[in-house]
Amino acid sequence: MQHILGIDVGASGIKGAVVDVKSGKLQGERFRVPTPQPSTPKAMAGAFSEIVEYFNYKGPVGCGFPSIVKNGVANSAANIDKSWVGTNIEKVFGEASGCPVFATNDADAAGVAEMHHGMGQGENGLVLLITIGTGLGSALFYKGELIPNTELGHLLWKHGKSAEAWCSSGARSRLKISRSEWADRFNEYLNHLELLFSPDLFILGGGESKFFEQYKHQLKTQARVVPAKLLNNAGIIGAASYAEVMK
Repeated sequence: MQHILGIDVGASGIKGAVVDVKSGKLQGERFRVPTPQPSTPKAMAGAFSEIVEYFNYKGPVGCGFPSIVKNGVANSAANIDKSWVGTNIEKVFGEASGCPVFATNDADAAGVAEMHHGMGQGENGLVLLITIGTGLGSALFYKGELIPNTELGHLLWKHGKSAEAWCSSGARSRLKISRSEWADRFNEYLNHLELLFSPDLFILGGGESKFFEQYKHQLKTQARVVPAKLLNNAGIIGAASYAEVMK
């Protein structure tokens, strides 16, 4: 199949689109529904199915999910209901939608899309993609190969809290700080990642990447820093690409 439905599950919204997996382009508009609160497996399965039904789609579905994902099972739940831990994402969403579902970490999905169709094309060094949304996701690549489930948004940061509690979009909204003040915080985080990994390239994705021009002058690193070419569609495109490989 060349056209596969990709669904990007986030803590605040679940969005999907049919993707041409050869070109990495969306086939029409995205469809988005709010993430149910509380974000239990049953409630989220209903929202997931709503997206599948909207596209009147039958076939394999790729799913980027905000968790450490191993063999289709959620192994963490930082920004979603804790009842997801130990739950088989592919089984729950597959039974609800009537389609075979293939699930992977959401930031890894976005990273795969950027490496194949975006700013990571032709990059053979160490590339680190950071998705900036409700939390911070990460995808690490060396010579084009993914090292999965890095979860670098959960690095222990100041006052015993995680990095994403300090400099995600969610933190910026919660703390009611300006984008300029947020960018200074985020630059500290990039410098810490640089100390640990010495990347050649940072790619910034997620919702905050749309505003890159506003804060790029505040990001001071030795590595190049660029916004994701696919912006907030990277998760959808990467999820569809994952399903194409796994089906």
